[in-house]
Amino acid sequence: MVEIIRNPTRAVKIGSITVGAGHPIATQSMTATHTQDVEATLAQVEDLRKAGAGVVRIAVDSKKDAAALPAIRAGTTANLVIDLQENYRLALDVAPHVDKLRYNPGHLYHHEPTKPWQEKVKFIAGVAAENDCALRVGVNCGSVDPAKKDTFAEDDSIGPMLASALEHCELLDSIGFTRYVVSLKDSDPRKVIDVNKRFAEARPDVPLHLGVTEAGMPPDGIIKTRIAFEQLISRGIGDTVRVSLTVPNSEKAQEIAAAEAILADIAAGRVRSVVDYGLSSLNIISCPSCSRVENEAFIELAKQVKEMTAYATEHAITIAVMGCRVNGPGETDDADLGLWCGPTHVNLKRKSAELGAYPYDAILPKLREELDRLIAARA
Repeated sequence: MVEIIRNPTRAVKIGSITVGAGHPIATQSMTATHTQDVEATLAQVEDLRKAGAGVVRIAVDSKKDAAALPAIRAGTTANLVIDLQENYRLALDVAPHVDKLRYNPGHLYHHEPTKPWQEKVKFIAGVAAENDCALRVGVNCGSVDPAKKDTFAEDDSIGPMLASALEHCELLDSIGFTRYVVSLKDSDPRKVIDVNKRFAEARPDVPLHLGVTEAGMPPDGIIKTRIAFEQLISRGIGDTVRVSLTVPNSEKAQEIAAAEAILADIAAGRVRSVVDYGLSSLNIISCPSCSRVENEAFIELAKQVKEMTAYATEHAITIAVMGCRVNGPGETDDADLGLWCGPTHVNLKRKSAELGAYPYDAILPKLREELDRLIAARA
């Protein structure tokens, strides 16, 4: 075993477990069922708990989703975290039934846009404190606080993420709420490494949840995540982790197995160099399946994109396949070609430019046309 000196983060209790302060690194995953389908959601929560998940995350987008939580809570002992989307006020409905609330600073602007974000965070923290819940400040590359993004150079995606996270930590500390963790996620492992190292240097006391967002399908998604985890955890950075994979609902437990395998390898010193890693070849990123996916054909489409684009392996092109309208539009902006999937159509993009929306059975030829056009332009 390799001796790893962990960062001196503070302890944060999440239900029956504690993260930070030298406690074991906890694995987590997220349900991909529709939250209102109590039976299916509860079954997936239990599958993940039995697989070893220390925390299971559920998305809540509406009052109807929130209304399903009492039955889900009654049926499991899993430590539950709720992913608050645009409506921060749903914290009131969900907090009595869960162990942690997660909010994204970039999403706080969608609901009641004229209200200062500081008031919204104070509201969420107050609800969390009253209901014995921890918080996660979840900063994501594709939905960065717009006020922060405008103060950095267009090609600097890490600066606004870091500034946003530090600002939210400062506010939470100032109101006396310190029971929180932070996550800073990107689809590029190198950026995940960079931004988390910089955050850990600035705030070594704050526990970090690690993950590579939209890592994609196994084995590629596991490899991308391993690259980031090896470089961070070996330096003592990281208190909880998730391996985000694009897999069918019935296979979500793969995320826990993959995370535990990576953690075991790092602890045993079985690590790989990342010196040669880079985007010198075709890079396909796709988001993990979750309850926000409006058409499960998205998962099959991600596989078809990988197969169809095999001829372009030697070209340094990034293609993003996103499963929902919440993160899809923003998180495809940095890809050379992007697909974000709605209920009946798939939206095709080149960088931030919209190229059109096509039925699922018509999107692959359109994607190939754009891919060939891009390859020819770079020749």
